[in-house]
Amino acid sequence: MHTLAAAVIAFFGGFAVMVLEIIGARFLAKDFGSSFYVWVSQIGVILAALALGYSVGGWLGDRHPRPSLLAWLLLPVGIISALIPDFAPALIDTIVLRHPVDENIPLLWQKLDPALGSALIFLLPCFVLAILPPFIIRLATRSISHVGKISGLIYSASTVGSIAGVFVSGYVLIDYMSLSSIFRATGGLTMALGAACLFLDRWPGKPAATGR
Repeated sequence: MHTLAAAVIAFFGGFAVMVLEIIGARFLAKDFGSSFYVWVSQIGVILAALALGYSVGGWLGDRHPRPSLLAWLLLPVGIISALIPDFAPALIDTIVLRHPVDENIPLLWQKLDPALGSALIFLLPCFVLAILPPFIIRLATRSISHVGKISGLIYSASTVGSIAGVFVSGYVLIDYMSLSSIFRATGGLTMALGAACLFLDRWPGKPAATGR
């Protein structure tokens, strides 16, 4: 994979993760309230997704170093992200309505219910997006002597994309788009990343990753 293409994919992958985190917290707040627990739950779940994704991405990159594998992961996850407004309300209702309406919700569940809702809705998409950085580092690295430089570039691009995702979500998207439209746009972006990976896999003359 060309280094520039790898950096661009990492940038937009990081961007999508942060959009899902920031907009996702706003989405959860509709049912769980805008309490401190919602933000703690969302941040914790996304960090867990990133940790798992980084680990699995490195493992997959060593065993199946082909961009097409990323495409087959990103395309369905893009569809899932786009459909969050359609399936997520039923999941949240299942969590919320299991508590008797005439009783106060125990403090423990006030803390854990938002984490459960966040995990059911956002863990999988963010997990798959987190696979991107280590996987494409493997694809973009042509020799061991360049691993440090490529790793720094890819994680920097991903982090810059995350920063952009935070500010664009908080300052732009939330003011001009509905939550449903934002999720659908993020799903479309994820599918576009998958299509880009599929194209790169078939790009004539792409360099093969080696361990030398």
